[in-house]
Amino acid sequence: MATASAKLSYSRRMTSRLETMGDVWVYWRCQGMDDVSRVCDLSVGGLFLSTPVPPPVGARAKLDFLVQEGQIRAEAVVRHHVPGGGLGMKFTAITDKDCPQLVALLNRIRAVSSAPKVPPFAAPSQ
Repeated sequence: MATASAKLSYSRRMTSRLETMGDVWVYWRCQGMDDVSRVCDLSVGGLFLSTPVPPPVGARAKLDFLVQEGQIRAEAVVRHHVPGGGLGMKFTAITDKDCPQLVALLNRIRAVSSAPKVPPFAAPSQ
């Protein structure tokens, strides 16, 4: 029989996030501060980015992704932060024009993360 104090482990996210492997960056503006940060993980619903001094929960930000897929602009709100580590943001707006590039970026990340890892070539010893 389960007790009221038993904790369930589940995610409230509507979409799963993909680890970016360090090659996705974003220029963002929030509360008068401009910064460029590495995106740690990403989904159609939001992202987690690395920053040493995150703004407070509830702060609104404008994002410009610096990726090969082209222009991706979004607006987001800070949902949580890890002091000295980074912050999680939920997308609040993205233009219809930029959605295909976001989907292309997610597909690229998914393909890279699911590709088999090949060990580096080692020359035969003589």
